[in-house]
Amino acid sequence: MTGGWDKKLRFWDMRQPTPLSSLDLNERVYCADAVYPVGVVGCAGRQIVVYTLEKGPEVAAQIESPLSYQNRCISIFLDKQKQSPTGFALGSIEGRVAIQYFQPSAPRDNFTFKCHRSPTPVNGYYEIFPVNDVAFHPLYGTLATVGSDGRYAFWDKDARTKLRGLDNAEMPITTCTIDRSGNLFAYACGYDWFKGHEFADPNKPPKICMRQVLEEMKPSK
Repeated sequence: MTGGWDKKLRFWDMRQPTPLSSLDLNERVYCADAVYPVGVVGCAGRQIVVYTLEKGPEVAAQIESPLSYQNRCISIFLDKQKQSPTGFALGSIEGRVAIQYFQPSAPRDNFTFKCHRSPTPVNGYYEIFPVNDVAFHPLYGTLATVGSDGRYAFWDKDARTKLRGLDNAEMPITTCTIDRSGNLFAYACGYDWFKGHEFADPNKPPKICMRQVLEEMKPSK
C-alpha cells in the first residue's frame, strides 16, 4: 500500500509493475500503515482513514486526529493474544503521540503523551520536535519513537510509562523498525530539514544504526 501528495492510495502486488487498485482521497497522504486485514492512512487536515482489506479496500472509519497538529507517522499495533490489528499509534510534528483503539472498551483507553522535547527550557521555552516514526515490538507490544531531536525512546503503552531514552544522536532520527524476532532495533539518522536549509551540515552524512533491544523493550512489571 502506498500513498502520496497526489491524493492517491494504491495497492500493489510486488510481482506486477502496475497497481491492483487505486483510490482517490480528499487530501494528501502524510503517513500510512497496513497490517492485514487493516490499513490506516493519515492525511493533511488531521484526517485519519481506516480501511478493511479483506474484500478489497473499503472505508471502515474516518476520524479526526486527536492531536492538534499535523500528522507525521502512524503504526498499527496488535492484540497480544489474538495477534490481530487492534489500534494504532499516531505521531505529530508537535512532539506528541496518540494511542487509538479501533474499538475501545472505554473512552479512557485512547490517550496521548508528550515526547521528543528538550529536557530543560531554552531561553525560557521548551523545544518541541516532530515525532518522525513509531515502531511496535512484535513480541511485547511496547513501542519505540524517534524524533527530530536526534533521540529515540521506548514506551510501554499499557502501563503508560517510558522504558528508556537515548541521549542526543547529534542528527535527527528519521525512521525506525524492529525485526520480526524482536531483537534488533534499526534507525536512520540524517537531516530532515525540520529547521530549514541553514542547519544542513554536509559533514554529517546520513547513516543507519542497529542495536539489540530484547531486554530493554520488555514491558513494565
